[in-house]
Order: sequence, then structure tokens, then C-alpha cells
Amino acid sequence: MDKASVARFLLLALLWGSSFTFIKVSLEGLTPGQLVLARLVLGAAVLLSIVAVRKVTLPRSAVVWGHIAAAGLFGNVIPFLLLSYGEKTTGAGIAGVLIGATPLLTLALATAALPTERATSRKAVGLALGFVGVVLLIGPWHESLGSLSGRMACFGAAVSYAIGFVYVRKHLSPLGLAPLALAASQLVAAAVLQALVTPFLDWRVPDLTTPVTLSIVLLGVLSTGLAYVLYFRLIGDVGATTASAVNYVVPVFAVLIGVTFLGEPVTWNLLAGGLVVLVGVAYAENRLGQLRADREKAGALR
Repeated sequence: MDKASVARFLLLALLWGSSFTFIKVSLEGLTPGQLVLARLVLGAAVLLSIVAVRKVTLPRSAVVWGHIAAAGLFGNVIPFLLLSYGEKTTGAGIAGVLIGATPLLTLALATAALPTERATSRKAVGLALGFVGVVLLIGPWHESLGSLSGRMACFGAAVSYAIGFVYVRKHLSPLGLAPLALAASQLVAAAVLQALVTPFLDWRVPDLTTPVTLSIVLLGVLSTGLAYVLYFRLIGDVGATTASAVNYVVPVFAVLIGVTFLGEPVTWNLLAGGLVVLVGVAYAENRLGQLRADREKAGALR
């Protein structure tokens, strides 16, 4: 990556890593349902503005929008709600590390659901190793990381993200939609779905203090809206393999920001579990081999 791509990579990791702290602070004045609705509306507004400026065409088919709605449900609404409920009783750092298991879960689900994904011994070993890391993270014997139910909710968010990614690969990727159009459409569909369910969830008059207002604006505009733009720009500049490596850095930022701004504890199982999960993902994906092949291909093109 050149310097500009490295800067975008680190900024994306920072935005996604800081989202867990933004959620934690926003919950001081908003219910989980209110938080998720505000986040989705702000994120959708950012992407729709960019779509309008770039004159990107959104899908028109009702069938495609049905698939987009399903992707928004599993990729945005459910995980955003689970994270918000989970972080009421657990920390931002542990939430970020548990979400770091998403690539591992995606690999497991893709192997089971997609004919093109073969089960290999490498994947089996990586998945088993990653599972050990998840057990270390969720371990009920550690109360310093918050409630077990909160950690389980955050892990449930990772499962939902994985389902959403596999659904997109199976039903939407073959359609060849422009990435920006797909991202904007998915956030719009998710915002509509969340607006429909919010009246049936916990409700209270929002307490919009300065920290709460700033956190929800940053969460929606930057960590949700702008982050999508950065991610797809990285895919275009350096390829999907390198861009997806941001998932290895996000948990690090999540922990550092949680410790710095929220004073959250760092326990041995948070560090050990997170490291084991990331090593399991890297091995299962043959990450080092892929990056080496990419460098050799790039060298050959020069």
C-alpha cells in the first residue's frame, strides 16, 4: 500500500474501533432502539448524499430490494441492536474484540452454505483455534469484563454479521451491483426496518447531553457512513484481501480507545482470547500466503 492507502486503512480501523466507545457513551442518553435508529438514519443520509453527487443508480427491482432488506436485517439492524443491548452491561473493548470473530464465523458459515467454499484441514484447524479464543473471551469466570449476557449479545452480533456477509455473497454479489449503491441501499433498508420496530422497543425521552449528541453523530456520520466509503475505496485501491485485513486492527483500536476514554480494564483473557481468535482467522484464511501471492503478482506486473 502507498502512504495514502495506509492512511485510509488506519483511519477506517480507527472509525470502526471507536464505534464501540461511541455506542457506550450514546447509551447514557438513548435506549438501544433509539441509538440504532439514529445511527442508521445518519449513515444512510451520508451515503445517499454521496450517491446523489456521484449520480450512482440505486436498484429498482423489488426482488433485489427484498434481498437488500434481508442483508440489512442481518448485517445492520440485528447486530447493531445486539451490540447496543450488550454494551449496557459489558465494555466497549470486549465488544470490539468479540466482533473481531466475525471473519472466523463468516468462514465457517460460508464453508457450510456456499458450494464454492471447500472444507479443508487448514480451515478446520483455524476454526477450532478461533473457537478456543471465543471461549476465553466469553468465559463466565471473568466478571471484570461485564455480564455474561452482555458478552453473549456482542458475540451474537458477530454471528449476525457473518450471516449477513454470507447472504450478500450468495444473493447479491452475483448481481454485480455497484458497491456504493449496495451499501447505500442496505443502510436505507435497515433504517426503514429499524423505524418499524423502534416503537415496540424500550423507549424513554432522550437525554441529549453534549457527549451523547457528539457520540451518536460521530457514530452515524463517521463510523457508519464514511467508514463504508473508505472501505470500498480501499477495496478498489489495494484489493479485497488487503482491505479486509482491517478486521485484524479494529479490535486493537477498540481496546485502546475503551481503556483511554472509558477507563476499561484489560484482563489476561481479553488479550489472550483476542489474539487466539485473530491467529485462528489468519491461519484459516491463509492470510500470509495470500498477501505473499499478492506481492508477487504486483511485482510481476511491474
